Amino acid sequence: MSGADGTSGNSANDNSDRRRRSRWLLFGVPIVGAGLFFALGIVFWGGFNTAMEATNTMEFCITCHEMENTVYQEYKETIHYHNRTGVRATCSDCHVPDPWIHKFVRKIEATKELWGKFTGSIDTPEKFEAKRLELARNVWASMKETDSRECRNCHNYISMDPAYQRPRARKQHLNAFETGQTCIDCHKGIAHKNVRDLLSDEELEAFEKPNPSYARPVPELYLASMKRIEEAEMAEAIKAEEEAKAATEAVKARIAAAVDAARAEEQAKAAAAIAAAAGDASAAAAATPETATGDGLGAAIDWSAVDAKTVTMFYPGQTSFEWARTGRDHGGARPFVKVGDRCATCHLKEVKDMGAKLVSGEKAEETPIPGKRPYVEMTVQAAHDAENLYLRLQWAEGTHAPVPFVDGGKMDPDNQVKMAMMIAGTGIEFVERAGCWVTCHHDSRYMPHAPKEDALAAAGPVGERIDISDGITKYLAETRTKVEVAGRRGKIRGGWEKLKEAGEIDGLRSSGAIMDLIRYRSGADAENGSVLADRKMEGGAPVSAEGKLEAGEWTVVMARPLAAGDADDVAIEPGKTYVVGFAIHDDYSSARFHHVSLEYTFALDDPAAEINVVGQ
Repeated sequence: MSGADGTSGNSANDNSDRRRRSRWLLFGVPIVGAGLFFALGIVFWGGFNTAMEATNTMEFCITCHEMENTVYQEYKETIHYHNRTGVRATCSDCHVPDPWIHKFVRKIEATKELWGKFTGSIDTPEKFEAKRLELARNVWASMKETDSRECRNCHNYISMDPAYQRPRARKQHLNAFETGQTCIDCHKGIAHKNVRDLLSDEELEAFEKPNPSYARPVPELYLASMKRIEEAEMAEAIKAEEEAKAATEAVKARIAAAVDAARAEEQAKAAAAIAAAAGDASAAAAATPETATGDGLGAAIDWSAVDAKTVTMFYPGQTSFEWARTGRDHGGARPFVKVGDRCATCHLKEVKDMGAKLVSGEKAEETPIPGKRPYVEMTVQAAHDAENLYLRLQWAEGTHAPVPFVDGGKMDPDNQVKMAMMIAGTGIEFVERAGCWVTCHHDSRYMPHAPKEDALAAAGPVGERIDISDGITKYLAETRTKVEVAGRRGKIRGGWEKLKEAGEIDGLRSSGAIMDLIRYRSGADAENGSVLADRKMEGGAPVSAEGKLEAGEWTVVMARPLAAGDADDVAIEPGKTYVVGFAIHDDYSSARFHHVSLEYTFALDDPAAEINVVGQ
C-alpha cells in the first residue's frame, strides 16, 4: 500500500525509469552517443592514417622541387633504387620509423620541414648545398640514436650470411656485433651525395664511436657460415696456387725442351761441319760440346721441394701510413687502430680491385700513369741452409707504360727492375698490422705533403742528419717527436723535420726497432739497407742477388746471411716469427711508383707462417 503522501508509489516508478534508461547506457555513456563517437573515430582514424600514409610515398616526397632536383636524382643512381632483386627502398623506408608511435612523432617533427618549404630556406640548389651537411648531421644523429632502426627494417644483423659478403665486410660486421657499432657508423652517403668527408675528425670520431649498449651476441648461424666460406676460400686459394705452379712448370718445360732442341740442332751442325772439314766422323763426335748446367746463386737449393706462395702486389698510390690511420680517408681506420685488425684481414682478397682504383686515379693518386698495370702476381719461395736465407721470386713481365711526367718515360733507366723485401725488427708500433706501410709517410717524396725545395734547403741540422738530397725517403715514426696523422685544421701531415735526439735514435737501433731492407737491381749490384730515421742503402751483411728475364717471366734469386751483420740487420732465428713485405719497381719505375704487398708472417721451418722458410 502506498502512504498517504504516495512515496512508495513514486519510488517504484523511479526505479522503473532508471532500469529503462540503463538499457541505453554503456559504462554510463549513452549507447547511441558512444556508437556515434565510435563511428566518427573510425572515420577520423581512417582519414588520418590514410593521409599519413599518403605522405609516406616517394611521389609525395618529390612533389617539392627541392627534393626532386637534388637528393632524388642522386638516389636514382644507387642500389636502393635499382638492383638485381627489384626491391626498392623509398624515402619513407629510410626516413620514417615503422612503429606507429615513432612514425607519429616523426610526422610532427616534419612540420619544421614544411615551415622550411613555406619560408624558402632551401628552395634553390645553392641554398640546399649550403645546408646539406647540417641536414645530413641531423639524419645521422637520429639514426645513431635509434641503432639505425630504419636500416634494420630491411637489413637484420641476425639474417646476414657472410658467404655473400666480402672479407672486409665480414670482419667489420663481426666487429659491429662485438663492439656495438651500428649501420650508420659505416654506411653514410649510400643513397645521396656523400658529405661525410666534410666532418671534422673530432666530429667523425664522435659519430662513429661504438655504443656498447648496441652490442649483441654473434649468431651461431653467422659463425657457422663464416667458417664454411673461409674453408671454401682456402681450398680455392690452394687450388689456384697449384694450378699456377703447374702452369709455370709447363712453361718452363716447354722452354727447356725448346732450348734442348736448339742446342742439339746447333751441336749437330757443328759436328757435321767439323766432320766434313776433317773427313773424320769421329772428330765430329769428339767436338760435340757438353750441356752446360751452371751453378748459379741458390743452386744447392732444390726449389721443386719448396712450396710457392702467390703474393699479389698492388699499386698503392698516395695511401700513406697517415692516410691509413685517418677515418676521413680510410673507412677501415677504426678497426685498424682501435680493434687491432691487420691490413690483410680486410684487404687480402681485394688487392686487385684496390690496385685498379688507385692506378686509374679514381682514388688517392694525383699523377696516374696511363697503361700502368694495377697489380702483379708474384710467386715466393723461401729456403735456408745453416748460414743463409734464400728467396726465389718470379713474376710476369709487363708492357712498358711511359711515365708522362719524366723525360724519356723511364724514372730509373739503368734498372728495368728492382725487387725488395723488408723484414721488421722489434718495438715498431703497428708493424704487425701494417708491415712496411709504417715506413711510408704523407711528406715523403712524390706524396701530397712532400716538402718543397725551399723547405728542404732551410732544413738546417736536420738536413745534416738525414739524407734529403733527393727528397724525404722512408722513415719510422718512432724516430720523430711527433707525426701529424689527421692533418686537422690544415696541418701538414707527417713529421720529417721533427727528429729526435741522436742518442734516442741510436737507442732504437740498438733495441732492434729497425726495418731491414734487401734489394735486387737488374742493372747494378744488390743492396742491403735499412729504414730508421731515413732510408739507407748500405751496411749490414752482404747480400747476393741475380735475376733473368726469360720467355716473359722474371726470376730473381736473393741470398743473405741469417745472422745480423750489424745493428742495421734483423737476425733471422729459429722459433721466431717476423713480419715482411715485398715491393717491385718494374718498368724502370722509382720512388713510390711501385707495386707493393700487404704484410706477411715469415718464419724458419714453421708451417703456420704465411711464408715458411724451408730448411735444406
